[in-house]
Formats: sequence, structure tokens, C-alpha cells
Amino acid sequence: MTYPVKDTVVWCEIPVTDMAEGAAFYGAVFDSEMEITDMGPNPVSFFPKQNEEDVAGHIYPGKPAQNGEGMTVHLHAPDTLEATVGRAQKAGAEIIGPIVDLPVGRFQYAIDPFGNSLGIYSKLR
Repeated sequence: MTYPVKDTVVWCEIPVTDMAEGAAFYGAVFDSEMEITDMGPNPVSFFPKQNEEDVAGHIYPGKPAQNGEGMTVHLHAPDTLEATVGRAQKAGAEIIGPIVDLPVGRFQYAIDPFGNSLGIYSKLR
């Protein structure tokens, strides 16, 4: 018998073609420092999280899908959706379409500077 899991997503890994640029971009999006760490088999930079058991992810050196044609990862805005989207755009993201309203929150699509498709999400408070 199956059972519902607390979080369907366990972890995300976002490929970037340049680790320093990737850490700078995602650091700007999250308004937080992102340190590059060598944990083998390659360097990574972890997204900020509040607790050790929180779902998060990291960037790593890899080949992104181009022009947002791959999978879309939705990332929580650390403050308002507008502020986070503004930082993402200033850091080099292409913002795609208007803000989408849902019963539980809002999000906006973007393509990061490496070609990855992102959704920037803000839960209704």
C-alpha cells in the first residue's frame, strides 16, 4: 500500500555552465550568499534553507536545457514575489509572462542566465 509523502520533491539540482556566475545569480535571487563547496564528484553551491530537514537543492557544473525547454523548478521567494523576481531580472533572468495567481499562492516563470526554466513562487500569507 502506498501513502502520501510530506514533500513530493526531495531535492533539486540545477546545472550551470559557470559555477561562480551561477552562485552569484542564485545568491542575488535568494538575497543570500551562496558558497561553492567541493563535495565530490564536482563542486556544488547549496540554496539557503532554514532547517536541515527542509527541501532545497544546489547548483552544479553541467549542461542546462536550453531556452527553458527542460524541466521547470519552482523556487520559494524569500520575501515578496515582486522583490525576488526583480532581483532575478536584475541578475540576468528573462521573465516570462505575467504573475500567475493560484488559490494557495502566486508564481512567475523565468529563464535563468544558463537556459534553465524556473518558477518563482510565493505562498499566500
